[in-house]
Parts: sequence; C-alpha cells; structure tokens
Amino acid sequence: MEQVLTGTKQGSIKQLLASTEYDREVTVRGWVRHRRGSKGVFFIHLNDGSTIQNIQVVVNEENTNENVLNQISVGACLQVNGNLVASQGAGQSSEVQATEVTILGPADSEKYPIQPKKHSMEFLRERAHLRMRTNTFSAIFRIRHAAAYAIHKYYNDRGFYYLHTPIITGSDAEGAGEMFQVTTLPIGNPPLDNQGEIDFKQDFFGQATNLSVSGQLQGELGAMGLGLIYTFGPTFRAENSNTTRHLAEFWMVEPEMAFYEQEDNHNLAEDFLKYLIRYVLEHCKDDLKFLDERFTKENNGKPANERSDMGLIEKLEFVVANDFARISYTEAINILLNSKPHKKKKFKFPVEWGIDMQSEHERYLVEKHFKKPVIVYDYPREIKAFYMKQNEGEEEGRETVRAMDILVPGIGEIIGGSQREDNLDRLMQRMTEVGIPHNELDWYLDIRRFGSAPHSGFGLGFERFILFVTGMANIRDVIPFPRTPGNAKF
Repeated sequence: MEQVLTGTKQGSIKQLLASTEYDREVTVRGWVRHRRGSKGVFFIHLNDGSTIQNIQVVVNEENTNENVLNQISVGACLQVNGNLVASQGAGQSSEVQATEVTILGPADSEKYPIQPKKHSMEFLRERAHLRMRTNTFSAIFRIRHAAAYAIHKYYNDRGFYYLHTPIITGSDAEGAGEMFQVTTLPIGNPPLDNQGEIDFKQDFFGQATNLSVSGQLQGELGAMGLGLIYTFGPTFRAENSNTTRHLAEFWMVEPEMAFYEQEDNHNLAEDFLKYLIRYVLEHCKDDLKFLDERFTKENNGKPANERSDMGLIEKLEFVVANDFARISYTEAINILLNSKPHKKKKFKFPVEWGIDMQSEHERYLVEKHFKKPVIVYDYPREIKAFYMKQNEGEEEGRETVRAMDILVPGIGEIIGGSQREDNLDRLMQRMTEVGIPHNELDWYLDIRRFGSAPHSGFGLGFERFILFVTGMANIRDVIPFPRTPGNAKF
C-alpha cells in the first residue's frame, strides 16, 4: 500500500480507488480526462497519474458556481472536496460526490490537443510535453519507473555496488567513433597546434573529450577492486540513424563482475532479465492489462506474416517460464543457412560465417526456430570490440571471442556482453590491430598488469527492455523526451 506523504492529507487516486472506507470526506486533485452530463448532474473523470484508472467525480449543478462549471473541460486541473462513496456505475469501485470544486488550472478546450480520442504516435511525439496525460504513455512511464527500481533492487540484493561512471570521457569504449564531442573551445575559431590541428590542450579538460557511449571500461576498474558492480545511467551515440530502434541518448545497465567467466555471465544475464519481467508482471498489472489490449488491437491490424503468436502478457509469462536456448554463433549461422527464408532468398541481408547478424536473422532464430529467447555466444573476433576475451585453439579465419547476445521476440538483441580479455599481451596486441594507441588506455591496461583476474559483464539497453515489456513499436515512445537526429525538442 502506498504511503501518504508526511504532513499532507491528500491521498492519490490509486489509494482512493482501492479504499473501502466510504462515507468520508476526501480531497482529490487531478486532470480532467472526460466530462459528460445531463439534467443538472455532471460526471467528471479525473486522473492524477498514480494509476491508469480514473476516479469519477459527480458534480451537482445546483451547488456549483456556474463559472467553475464552464471551466471544467478536458485538460483542466481540479481540486475536489467531497464524499467518497461506493460507485453505482459499472467498472469502478468508488466515486466522489463533490461538495466543492476548485479550478487549479483551466485549459482552453478548443486548443488543448490531447482530447479523449485516438491520436497517432507521431502526433503525440510532437507533443511529448503533454503525452504523459494519455493512458498509453502514463502506463509506459509507470512501468519504466518500476523497472528502474527493480534493477537497483536486483543488484543490491545480490551484493553488487552501484558505481557512477563518467558521462564525459576521453575514451571510446566501443571503438566506433560515433561520439558527441564536448568542448569549450570557440567553434568558429579554435586554437591550432603546430600541425594545424585543433589544440585540445587548451580545452577545458586539456584533451579531446566526448559524451560516453558506455560506462563499461570504468566499470571494469570498479569490479577489479569491489568485485561486483553495476552502472545505470545515460549514454550517447552520434549515429545518424532514424530507425524505430535507435536513439542518440539512451540509458544502459552495465554490470561488471570479477571472477565471472563466460557461463557465469550467461547465467546472470538470463536471471536478471527474467527477474525484471517478473517484477513488472507483479507490480504493473493494470498498466500491462491496458497495454496488452492495445497490443492485441495493433497485432490484429498487421499482415498475417507479421503478427505475433502471443499476446503481450502471454509473451512475458512465457519468457519467464522457459529456459533460454543457448547456441554458438557458428550453430546460429548453420541454422540460418538451412532455413527456408535463406533458401528461398527471403532474407534482405546475406547469411555467411563472419557476418554481424541483422535483426531479421536474430528474430528468425527467436520467433521461428526456437520460439523463445536465445543466448548466442562465441562471435567472430573481427566483428566484436577489442576488449573481449579471445578463444584459443581455433582455425585460421574463424577466430572467435567470448561474446554473448541475448535475443528476444519482437526486438532481437536486448543484452550484449562478454568475458573480458584479462591477458595483457593479448589485449595490447588486439588494440594494436584495431589502431587503439596503448597510451590512451594505459589506465585500462593497468588492471591487467596488477592482479589481473577473469571478469565479465554485459549491457542491457534500458529502452529496448521497456520496448519489449510494453509491446510498443518505436523506441521513441518509451523514453520521456527522445533525442534523435534532427530533434532535441523539450
């Protein structure tokens, strides 16, 4: 049961709807979602964000100021004093018989854009400052909160320490170069060095710096002193991609574990993902029920070959109840090569050993072949990051690293990780091969010089997880204010 804040008399609408203490005076505040009325009696549906359910307020025209009545429109914010009674209407347990209505904030009914009707996702994205007042988005962001809390609870209960890693960094953890630069130098006339290049020694940090794409490298430092750590914070990627799966600013959960090897990493990642789903199923029932109904309507409108075989809640319960399939990358490629879509040339992208599997390949493995989540491990060395531990004794041209991806229905990759390379010589050799100067990451190499140990970690894209558990189709709809190419509004 939610607690009322100390020093206040106000409870939430969620609390009032759950209460059976009727015939008592209450105060309720919220925004008007709907208004209807006849014969001098008005029925107002109020919502304060605490639940997807509205509370019905019954307003009698005889004891309410006409000016107040005229301002009770969709979008307006009200304070209502009245009597909590058992509702006579279907679908609701309680309602408030109003004795006093105060307009806290009127809304121009002709200009207020969020009306009680179906709006397109694009329409609501353009009005992201108001979209949290809709059922869909209030449900999504309550689930987002619950999942964020569950992440901290999961790791805290298992002896992990929450580590705050830098948002501003001089290193490129992924080696991809798609980073946002941070500088105080004058853009139009930056200082130059003797070679005519920008002289970053005169910049604020005395070197070139960027917004972080990952807290992993610093997380490894923490794990090699604290044992078990996790980071959970914003990350940034300057990838000019306008797909339904990409954001320029997103949140990552990245645990790093000393003494964990490949299988330990797989076990933790599967357990973690199932825990989060279970937590959402248990604590967000009303919101999931609403989103499940929405998912079913959207699913029925798709072509037959694109429809999901399961409802949203059914899918989540299925994931929790079943062990994930675990296959090597080589096994995955062989499955794809022998698949009907490959043989009939239905795949858009080619299949051969050494490719970076595309979403269509990942989803085939999950949705068609295994019909459950899949952990794919031992990827080709050449398509993975420099810090991943290299497997030994493999044939030339098929060198692999102890990488792993977890693939889920509808999304494809949701978790990516690896056992980290703990051998100093091998790590330095790999850095040389991919062109990373040793001196730039000398601090990272030190944890291999001084007391090196096996260690592993992975990253969960938080928005991708929320996309999965809410059944939404576009990642821009599961973060309050999306940052994408050409868009930094709000």
